[in-house]
Amino acid sequence: MNDYSLGTAESRFADIIWESEPIPSGVLAKKCEERFGWKKSTAYTVLKRLCDKGMFKNEGGIVSSVISRDNYYSAKSNSFIEEEFDGSLPAFLAAFTAKKRLTAEELEQLRRLVDSYEEAE
Repeated sequence: MNDYSLGTAESRFADIIWESEPIPSGVLAKKCEERFGWKKSTAYTVLKRLCDKGMFKNEGGIVSSVISRDNYYSAKSNSFIEEEFDGSLPAFLAAFTAKKRLTAEELEQLRRLVDSYEEAE
């Protein structure tokens, strides 16, 4: 994964783009002012930083994503499991559920995920 790590403010900023893309940069700056109280220059600074990371592009004043929200969170999750649990999803799930019981609905969702994975093989 490229350096797609995002801080809290960057993540909230990215969400605006993902929710609204393609979005004119001026409209993006206005949304940031409304939601976060940011000045236009702050929004453009954060946008430039995320464009430099390769996550978004600003072409002709229109901002769009290079990496989708789903792909970003998938890569971020995989990276976390790789770094913290030696790539072991079962070890991650064991740690995650050690203090939190899964609901019947969550268990059913996991079963459907495993079933769909097995069917795809």
